[in-house]
Amino acid sequence: MRVLIAEDERMLADSIAAGLRAERLVVDVVHDGGAALERLAACDYDVLVLDRDLPVTHGDDVCRTAVETGGPARILMLTAAGDVRDRVEGLSLGADDYLRKPFAFEELLARVRALARRTGPVDPPVLRHADISLDSVHRQVFRAGRYVPLARKEFGLLAELLRARGIVVSAEVLLEKVWDERIDLFTNTVRTTMMRLRRKLGDPQVIETVTGVGYRIP
Repeated sequence: MRVLIAEDERMLADSIAAGLRAERLVVDVVHDGGAALERLAACDYDVLVLDRDLPVTHGDDVCRTAVETGGPARILMLTAAGDVRDRVEGLSLGADDYLRKPFAFEELLARVRALARRTGPVDPPVLRHADISLDSVHRQVFRAGRYVPLARKEFGLLAELLRARGIVVSAEVLLEKVWDERIDLFTNTVRTTMMRLRRKLGDPQVIETVTGVGYRIP
């Protein structure tokens, strides 16, 4: 799941981002509405956590533009105002949900996950291929009945390859899905993480490299 946080209160934005990343979500952060629109144009997000009162471009305008352009992101609007009229106004702009500040992080997380489920088909709780099973709920991977302890990014790579169902996935797509904007796009991070994943999964090797294209589990 990829989330964009558009919040000008930097401490709050960083706190939300840290919490979501701890839940293994890919998170980007911007602090004004103009930057939010740039990120939405450059990348497909599952959820946009949008402060209504943003500088540069108001949150209402960000919401309206995001809806009009037909992007996939579901919008969770945040605001310090909490009366019924404000909630109705926010939802009428196209927001999918509305959360009043201050809020409990657990509630925000639950709402983000609920919105993400609306963006496309829901994965089954366990992804399987041959003798590999990946349990997305308990964050466990088994191969031929053997537990395989994986780091967070290794788990993410394997999940994306299993979801692709044999289709080749490029390194660029894997970077977008598993990492966030803080990663250097010109690093060898996908290749080195893939090497560790293959080593942990053991033989026979199940991940195939398609030279110049990407990776797949055939």
